[in-house]
Amino acid sequence: MPYTEMGTTELKLTLIAGHAKRDHNMQFTSLAHLLDREFLTQCFYSLARNKAKGVDNVGWKEYETNLMDNLDDLITRLKTKQYKPLPARRVYIPKDGKKKRPLGISAIENKIVEKGVKTILESIYEQDFSDRSYGFRPNLNCHQALNELDDQIMRNPINHIVEADITGFFDNVSHELLMNFLKIRIKDKSMLHLIRKFLKAGYVDDKLLVKTTKGTPQGSILSPILANVFLHYVLDKWFEQTVKNHIRGYCELIRYADDFVCVVQYADDAERIEKALQHRFNRFELELHPEKSRKFSFGRFERRNAKQQNRRANTFEFLGFTHFCDKTRRGYFKVGRKTSKKKFVKKCKDMTDWLKSVRNLAKPKEWWETLRSKLRGHFQYYGVSGNYKSIEAFYKHTIRVLHKWLNRRSQKHSMSWANFNKYLKCYPIPQPKIVHNFYTLSM
Repeated sequence: MPYTEMGTTELKLTLIAGHAKRDHNMQFTSLAHLLDREFLTQCFYSLARNKAKGVDNVGWKEYETNLMDNLDDLITRLKTKQYKPLPARRVYIPKDGKKKRPLGISAIENKIVEKGVKTILESIYEQDFSDRSYGFRPNLNCHQALNELDDQIMRNPINHIVEADITGFFDNVSHELLMNFLKIRIKDKSMLHLIRKFLKAGYVDDKLLVKTTKGTPQGSILSPILANVFLHYVLDKWFEQTVKNHIRGYCELIRYADDFVCVVQYADDAERIEKALQHRFNRFELELHPEKSRKFSFGRFERRNAKQQNRRANTFEFLGFTHFCDKTRRGYFKVGRKTSKKKFVKKCKDMTDWLKSVRNLAKPKEWWETLRSKLRGHFQYYGVSGNYKSIEAFYKHTIRVLHKWLNRRSQKHSMSWANFNKYLKCYPIPQPKIVHNFYTLSM
């Protein structure tokens, strides 16, 4: 079918994906031309319309007013290599209650081009990426990573875990190394030049322009795919082709973005893998956090061994959950999980602060749906097999705080628990429930 009879870029991307899948050594020499008006229009309309504005102070609706003229001007600058991404506007969001995480807010025009480049890169690299890599990829999510981790431990002879934390990964990725990795598959100089421009765009922090010499811009649309490309070559591919061929037992790697764990059969293999990971990341100008990276015993014999050694059974955290060795009702081993203490405390504090902040600003009916949405979101993420007690505890905390602040709306305490329960029957809120079932193995 001719390109003119269907979406031109859509068909070309499908063909690129097919070539990339059939030949993992194929190099692509012509990609930048795909950033045409039709494709960039699709990219624009795929963007969220209510996001914060970048340094140009232009929002989605404002850019749409003269969309075709704006895109024609953008395409001209792209073709003549005069396009220069604007620096991101840096803001800081709370992290773990004490620290703050830097986040870059891109200008709307940056987002359009980033979306296009991301889509093109995905058509190639989705054919290369490991099946055990789940972060920021189409149709993959953290619950699939958690389910895979559960399956690996339950179905295989796993007795040890190696967990690692990359110190400041997104802030320390080497631009030169990343570009070298991209050049393995991409030979289009225009596309590579454009990606390098985004890496070097920098950010504005408190009205000061800061140039970037390393790292991928956190908060940008392009950052996750670039991070996945980097870790594909540094970690995933190396683990599959090198590590697995140099140990004597079973091992597997499960990764979500820069957060990963290795499940291992033998203790000596776990020790070798831990040391190899440290050398591997040092080679590529990154470091593993000395206190957050470790190896330890874990699996179906862990509770028995811990009892014999007069110690507590080992646990570990991954994607916001504490994983521990548990038993089924019949006494068989299973992987237990609960909301990590740090995350649980933070979520409770966030809910308390929010209810306290809105109680006198508006009537409950005006913020009630937001409350419902917050609870649904919490249960959607943390409602996994074995974690009912934690999500129920969060629900009960919310109920207590909600009753407290509804009572404080007036000087007299008019909302008794009986009246409050009647109120909840008239205006119900989501109940805790398990959304993701991981326990599919027959015991």
